[in-house]
Amino acid sequence: MAPVPCLLSLFATSAFFLGSSLGSSSRSFWTMYTSVTKPSLGMPHFTAVAYVDDQLLARYDSITRKMLPQTPWMKKAAEEDPRYIDRYTQILQHDEENFRGDLVMLRKRYNQSEGFHTVQMMIECKVRPDGRKGGCWQYGYDGRDFISFDMEHLLWTAADPQAQVIMRTWETETGLVLRLKSYLEEICTEWFQKDSAYREEGLRKEAPVVKVTKKGDYDGMEMLVCQAYGFYPREIDALWTKDREVWVQDTFHRTVAPNSDGTYHAWLSIRIDPKDSDRYRCHIDHNGLQEPLDLAWEEPASLIWPIILGTTGAVFAAVVVVGATVQIKKWRDGYRAASASDSGSDSTGKE
Repeated sequence: MAPVPCLLSLFATSAFFLGSSLGSSSRSFWTMYTSVTKPSLGMPHFTAVAYVDDQLLARYDSITRKMLPQTPWMKKAAEEDPRYIDRYTQILQHDEENFRGDLVMLRKRYNQSEGFHTVQMMIECKVRPDGRKGGCWQYGYDGRDFISFDMEHLLWTAADPQAQVIMRTWETETGLVLRLKSYLEEICTEWFQKDSAYREEGLRKEAPVVKVTKKGDYDGMEMLVCQAYGFYPREIDALWTKDREVWVQDTFHRTVAPNSDGTYHAWLSIRIDPKDSDRYRCHIDHNGLQEPLDLAWEEPASLIWPIILGTTGAVFAAVVVVGATVQIKKWRDGYRAASASDSGSDSTGKE
């Protein structure tokens, strides 16, 4: 018995995950399913997650037994259509049972005991900048490749003899291959384009916070560093210009990376001659900005005023201290004089 029902039922779920995402330029959408025989350390029997690039869209597990949107715009869609969550929750509950059956079947096929075993499946769809589509379906058992399918070239790959038996069965099932091909050419493309205006309206947009700093480098040169952080979505144009022209020489980029709050950060630097620092600008363009930014390095605020204010304060404090000391001395001298006068009067009276 091959885990074909599990594979077929998951296409509807994947269509949902992909259909709730906005595709632009080069994007990757993928879903991952994991099932284990013995959950431990809080790991459920079954989990399913969906991502757009590296952003978590939705999650399901065998503990909650409910598909839970993870982004504001997906939650909004669920609120507008309560059946939205229920429909895909039912599909995932069915997938959960199918994966349990796959674990039993594979354990018997490999003649294994009832120890800890895992099954994982990933479905990925890619749309490249030139419009070409690609994707893959991968199925793994106990952390190893089992069977994979290249959707672009319609090519099956089996990792071992046990997998080859199942692969030969699937290769003869033309309906399965057509379903996989349809997933790539129709479902992905259709959902990328469908209701794009609604999805774009709900897409989170966070403008980047940008800062340009400078530090010394070897051979008397300096390094300008442009930092952009807290932006979403991931796509951002960042480059250096010199005299208003794009300047790639001596420019270093760092890969855009995610923050813990779901936003991203990136930086780029350029090695320059210190006397030319005012000729360089960091150019940043992002969907969260009303217009692109062109930022130069700025000299830090002068420390002269803090010094002046600090000195003035010290002088003023010294004057106050001196004045207070003089006043106290006068008061003490007056007190002593008065005391001596009082003492003399008392003795005269006594005589």
